[in-house]
Amino acid sequence: MVQKTVKKKNTEEKEKKKKTTAKTKRRSKSKKGKKRSWKMTVFLLLLWMALIVGGAVFGYIWYCNTTLPAFSKAIYVERQPGVKILAADGRELTAYGSLFAAPVDVDELPKYVAQAVVDTEDRRFYKHSGFDFIGFARAMGINLVKRRYAQGASTITQQVAKNLFLTQEKSIKRKVQEFLLARWLEKHFSKKQILDIYLNRVFFGSGAYGINTAAKRFFNKQAKNLNLHEAAILAGALKAPSRYNYLRHKKLALERGAVVLSLMQRAGTISAAQKEEALKQPVGQGQETPLLGVRYFGDYIMGELPSMLKGYDGDIYVKTTLDYQLQQRAEYLLRKNLREHMKDNVHEGAVVILDRQGAIKAMVGGYDYNKSQFNRATQALRQAGSSFKLFVYLAAFEKGFSENELIADEPLKIGKWEPQNYDKRFHGAVSLKQAFAQSLNVATVDLATYLSLEDIINMALRLGITSSLKEEPAIILGASEVRVIDMAAAYTATVNGGYAVFPYAVTEITDDRHNVLFSRHAAAKEKVLADNVLEKINLLQREVVLSGTGKKARYIPYARGKTGTSQNYRDAWFIGSTAKYTAAVWVGNDDNSPMKEIGGGTLPTTIWAEIMK
Repeated sequence: MVQKTVKKKNTEEKEKKKKTTAKTKRRSKSKKGKKRSWKMTVFLLLLWMALIVGGAVFGYIWYCNTTLPAFSKAIYVERQPGVKILAADGRELTAYGSLFAAPVDVDELPKYVAQAVVDTEDRRFYKHSGFDFIGFARAMGINLVKRRYAQGASTITQQVAKNLFLTQEKSIKRKVQEFLLARWLEKHFSKKQILDIYLNRVFFGSGAYGINTAAKRFFNKQAKNLNLHEAAILAGALKAPSRYNYLRHKKLALERGAVVLSLMQRAGTISAAQKEEALKQPVGQGQETPLLGVRYFGDYIMGELPSMLKGYDGDIYVKTTLDYQLQQRAEYLLRKNLREHMKDNVHEGAVVILDRQGAIKAMVGGYDYNKSQFNRATQALRQAGSSFKLFVYLAAFEKGFSENELIADEPLKIGKWEPQNYDKRFHGAVSLKQAFAQSLNVATVDLATYLSLEDIINMALRLGITSSLKEEPAIILGASEVRVIDMAAAYTATVNGGYAVFPYAVTEITDDRHNVLFSRHAAAKEKVLADNVLEKINLLQREVVLSGTGKKARYIPYARGKTGTSQNYRDAWFIGSTAKYTAAVWVGNDDNSPMKEIGGGTLPTTIWAEIMK
């Protein structure tokens, strides 16, 4: 019995153990299944993500490929026509657009010309197939270490692709297309052909595209005649054409040229001795004009060209009225005087000089064109101050007043407006000549009460003021805004026999084969001032210089003119004439802030007299 019980118990324990083992196995299998299922899920998820990303990348590359520009553009490249602007004596002033010279063959150049470019821009040019993976990795490593964009990785082939087919925008699409085009170029052109295209199309600065144009502009010679030093300077300019421009930043360009020579030595193209010899080689004299502000005049010309040459899109030469020496003098003296008076919070100025027919002989639109391209001579609208009184007195002379007639410089009120003189005094009965010479505000307003505002405005418009003039009493004292060039034209009409003046700058335009595309013909003269009016206004302008507010100009022969100062010394003017020219000088600030007691009879008159001396 006991034996049976023990046996039964052992059997039960075995059954229980089997069940426990089976249960444990099931749990283990379940856990393994779950573990396998989790790994599979992650794998599948990653696989799908890879497929989606891969598909998106493939789709985007396909899109970039289908939107590539026509390859025929490699031959027929659209460009902005070249425009060369010449002074009256034929000297080149400045240039605009894409200036190309006749293409050159790399094989016709000294070997170091092309090699200087290769060693500087793409030293693995002859080893890669359009995209330099090694160069790209190296550049990215340097950029990561320096935590900034310190080095680029575009090959010469990529640059050709970008220059020929693509815009300058920075986008992923453009970079992908650049890569695709570079590979296409490498399949369809030899390395020599790609280098030919690059050297004939790449931008070197100062409007020069291609090695031949650059050699001519920077060194006044053909590319085939470049020495090693000059070749290095041009190759160095490719990194930053503005910064390493030999004509504008000679020291930086020479330093960069020395770096290029070092790169050539490191590449084994030249020896150390050849490098040292090259640094001693003379550099040709380029054609860049020393005039700093002539671009203001150039921009003015470019704005006028569309109306003169409708539909023409070739290279042109524009002969202008500008007097090179007078322009140089006006630029220098304006900058010099502004620099000396910046302590008086005067930072900007403008000068326009016209001859008797309205030809622009000089134009300075500001202190520094590189800092501001806004042309204050033609674009700025500034309050004329007392220089606007010219129109009041002309209107009075047309009504029969004489220069010796008396007007009242006494307290006066028009509505709520009570004009004051600058010296805060009243001078009693004064003649028109005295009131104009001393720039008496109250006496001028008294004179205007015998006229209408319409008479004054019409006179200003008749003499060439093009800005909007408000019919309000304050216009009598120059509260309206005018352009410098318009004031020069108006004052010219008082010394040229009374004929209306329309300022002009272009005399002739020719193409690159010397065919005349435009020639200026003298316009019919329109007399706008009677001789008796001219005689009187010239007496008044002369008195301003002899005994009035413009005495700083009295040592200039035949000088006559008028000063002007707006409220709180925000604008200061002198507009005057000599036997040959009329010049308008304005100084002030772009933000309209007041100057420190700089009136028309001070700095502007000084600048005018020094230019005209």
